[in-house]
Amino acid sequence: MKLGALGSKADYIGISGSVLCIIHCLITPILLVSSSFLTNDTVRVGYLSLDYVFIGVNIVAVYFATRHFTTPAIKACLWFFLSVFAVAIVLEDVNETFEYLGYAASLGLVLTHLTNIRLHRLRHAH
Repeated sequence: MKLGALGSKADYIGISGSVLCIIHCLITPILLVSSSFLTNDTVRVGYLSLDYVFIGVNIVAVYFATRHFTTPAIKACLWFFLSVFAVAIVLEDVNETFEYLGYAASLGLVLTHLTNIRLHRLRHAH
């Protein structure tokens, strides 16, 4: 994927990454309790390490989404929610509150990316 194409699809990539993270976080406890899928240590570590992949995907998406054609408020919101999301994911084992904070930040990323898409379309409608 070319960098220009990445910039134009950054909001969609960010939305996809955030939604997949929410799904991943919601089904992980169910899989841990009800399935033998995560009994293998290698599979468990790999599956649980997806959290860091989602942080990376969202960093790339926010970076490219905020490079051009966005308002200062959207830019600030995207970076704020990304920062909260990353901190919450890293600290989710410390306290249960961070898990819920991660869900809220992920939802904030989705909504802000959607707003950015809408504003971009409104500004570039001919």
